[in-house]
Amino acid sequence: MWASGVLFDVMQVDGNAIKIGNRGQDGKGAGWSGANCFLWNCSAALIECDKPPTAQNWSYGSWSQFSGKGFWAESNNHMTPRSFYYLQLQQRLQKDVSKQAAILDIGSEASSSPSVEVAQQLTKEASSPKVEMKEWIVAATKRNTIDTDSKGAVTIKPVPNGVWKTVAPSGMEVENGRLVYQQNKSLVTGKTQEVPWWSGGVEGKDLQQGKQKISVTRFVPGRVGPGLTDDLNEVVDSMKINNIVALNQHYGLWYERRRDDHERIRRMNGDVWPPFYELPFARSGKDSAWDGLSKYDLTKYNTWYWNRMKQFARLAEQNGLVLLHQNYFQHNIIEAGAHYADFPWRTANNINNTGFVEPVNYAGDKRIFYAEQFYDISNPVRKKLHQQYIEQSLNNFKDISSVIQFTSEEFTGPLHFVEFWLQTIGNWENKNKQHPLIALSATKDVQDGILKNAKYASVVDVIDIKYWHYQADGSVYAPEGGKNLAPRQWARLLKPKATSFEQVYRAVKEYRDKYPDKAVMYSADGSDRFGWAVFMAGGSLPVVPKNIDRDFAKATVGMNPAPKLGKYAVAGKDGIIIYCDNESSKLSLSLTDFPGNFTLYFIDPKTGEKRDFKKSIAGGKTVNIDLPNRGAIIWLTKTY
Repeated sequence: MWASGVLFDVMQVDGNAIKIGNRGQDGKGAGWSGANCFLWNCSAALIECDKPPTAQNWSYGSWSQFSGKGFWAESNNHMTPRSFYYLQLQQRLQKDVSKQAAILDIGSEASSSPSVEVAQQLTKEASSPKVEMKEWIVAATKRNTIDTDSKGAVTIKPVPNGVWKTVAPSGMEVENGRLVYQQNKSLVTGKTQEVPWWSGGVEGKDLQQGKQKISVTRFVPGRVGPGLTDDLNEVVDSMKINNIVALNQHYGLWYERRRDDHERIRRMNGDVWPPFYELPFARSGKDSAWDGLSKYDLTKYNTWYWNRMKQFARLAEQNGLVLLHQNYFQHNIIEAGAHYADFPWRTANNINNTGFVEPVNYAGDKRIFYAEQFYDISNPVRKKLHQQYIEQSLNNFKDISSVIQFTSEEFTGPLHFVEFWLQTIGNWENKNKQHPLIALSATKDVQDGILKNAKYASVVDVIDIKYWHYQADGSVYAPEGGKNLAPRQWARLLKPKATSFEQVYRAVKEYRDKYPDKAVMYSADGSDRFGWAVFMAGGSLPVVPKNIDRDFAKATVGMNPAPKLGKYAVAGKDGIIIYCDNESSKLSLSLTDFPGNFTLYFIDPKTGEKRDFKKSIAGGKTVNIDLPNRGAIIWLTKTY
């Protein structure tokens, strides 16, 4: 049997027979029914091409015994092109691929009325046996020979013992209140990538380039690629190319796509739809959860889920990237009731007696307000489950420095739960003699409440300004924590106004000044637009250009605010950095407190690159500097 350019959904080959369609429910091929299948240039003893209800199958250029009421065309003829694959390859590469095409030649003449000359030539060829496919395959080494002569080849000289050196990982640490790379002490910069909450698909239109977000815990059996099961090495490469330094990871809203309909109904069966968003907990194999699969066991963990995140975290550490690990995802317990329907913590979905009320009391038979119950740790069963889960989140990333732990994505929860979370982490640290990077990301009242308490503040390494911001007029948009409203519900209620460069700088600098030993991130309104404001205020993970000069990014780590030099200025023993936002083409700079000689560079705010221009500047006096454009960044490095 041979086939060239076969397109099919499912093909079964029995002996020398081809059947196309969907396998029957008995799993053995009985009751094959079509599903819009297509055969092209196929040969077999028997081809079954039927036309079942709701489907259509096609067969072009087939050589066989024919069976079925599908569409048959050009039977006993060879179709052009011989192979769809090589036709598509030629179109994609936009060049002739005939020389690299591996297709058995069937001969150049099949006419019933050949010329005398052609007839004589074909008669001569008929004296030799026809080449069979198996013989043609064996002869591949003769058609495409590979030179095995090693003479003149470049060889690698043996390396003496002890000469091999390993490259230190590019993991992170906090130095002078900034997140820096351990290896070169350069500031960590770049964008943060969000992961999908739900939805997707595995059909062609769903997988169009550029539509899929990174999701390291999305799983599609047997299929790898964007929108499917992500190849983690490709994810890392993509992040580096696109100036994405951090992945904001949290578990999905639900495991499988049937819940995309946002219904709250119980499923009749476990016929789940991919892609699957794997969740942290393992199934118990007992009873039936709301999605038709077995219930969860919250004391057991999904090995695949945690191993995938650990693999990504290791790759991130080696490639200068960051995993922002959100322990929880608040979206499951507030807003649409469908968010809670398949939630593993729901009493109906686990074997652990979590104690949440059943039947679920959906507000208006639609909305869910279970945050207060979820954050209530007075229930001993839930408290123990929370402690075990938080410890699992820490254990999974032991000795990996590229991970920052957060309480929860979309977190507007109460102060007491953050205190409990930090207390659990503190106990784990004392027990394990380790201190992972811990971030405080909450509403402003909860954030300030934690930072004023030395017991809990000592556990915090990173302050993330995310759920509040200063508006452009200087007033603060600050929802309250523990009021059972989601971030977007607060936004609908309070109608916040946009921020500005000045106000982003103000927010970051305030917390850097108050807590100089802690790194400050800014993830609220304007984080993508005002990265230089975060940078100049001493913030971490600022969204600045991909090609930022690494020496420049390193220099800022040792600098602190220098208001005498300008509104947005930092200085240290090795230099000065000033962000100029005025309309003037000149800058009058007082260096009376900075003796010595400096080299002047300009940093392009659009590219982050150091311009070729450099000039010697004498300190200890006032100097005038011609600016190349508004928004220029001045970098003065001390000359020793």
